[in-house]
Amino acid sequence: MKLILTTALALAPLAVAPLLAKDHDNAKRLNEAAAVFTEVMDTPDKGIPQELLENAHCIVIVPGLKTAAFIVGGKYGKGYLSCRNKSGAGWSAPGTVRIEGGSVGFQIGGSETDLIMLVMNDRGEDKLLSSKFTLGAEGSVAAGPVGRTATAQTDAQMHAEILSWSRTQGLFAGLALEGATLRQDLDDNAALYGKKMENRHIVTGGVRAPKAAEKLMGLLNKYSRHEHKEVPTGTEQ
Repeated sequence: MKLILTTALALAPLAVAPLLAKDHDNAKRLNEAAAVFTEVMDTPDKGIPQELLENAHCIVIVPGLKTAAFIVGGKYGKGYLSCRNKSGAGWSAPGTVRIEGGSVGFQIGGSETDLIMLVMNDRGEDKLLSSKFTLGAEGSVAAGPVGRTATAQTDAQMHAEILSWSRTQGLFAGLALEGATLRQDLDDNAALYGKKMENRHIVTGGVRAPKAAEKLMGLLNKYSRHEHKEVPTGTEQ
């Protein structure tokens, strides 16, 4: 009995270590996501139109999406999503996501990019909060317009469920992201919240945001705290 207890105590740190490492990774990645969002929003003439952010149902930020030039469409990254609270004011605690595969076209280039997506209607939000879905195949996605206003939207942008942008080497531009798979990461959610939770529960269940996400949540509320409005362009709400 003593031998069993001694062995268990010896193995306990080994079991905890991966969780601590994941928690550290999440804290670092959340700060990177906050930095990406800050830098984009601090340059309004070259960033996301404020009107679109105000009307978005959800946002996805993937800092440091990695691409491999020698693999066709090869890429992988981790990030976070947040959606409007049920009251319409403020944003939910973040859920974790992974993005894999798909075609990124020539907009990205290089080996690493930051990715931001806005989900513009209820259908897009429902798909985003599923365990996984494929951009383009299960949800219409279009390259987002860049600049202070959304007056440059095309018909495709006006009716897309998801708008996406990339930032590489200081260049911020709309991104035609097709075929990529976006899925929740239950292990990273467990590291953030202490137990495995699905993104839908985190977003809709009133879960409190962890301390590591305070900076990102503060920025989302700073730049778009208020309830989204009806979009005059005809985008479905």
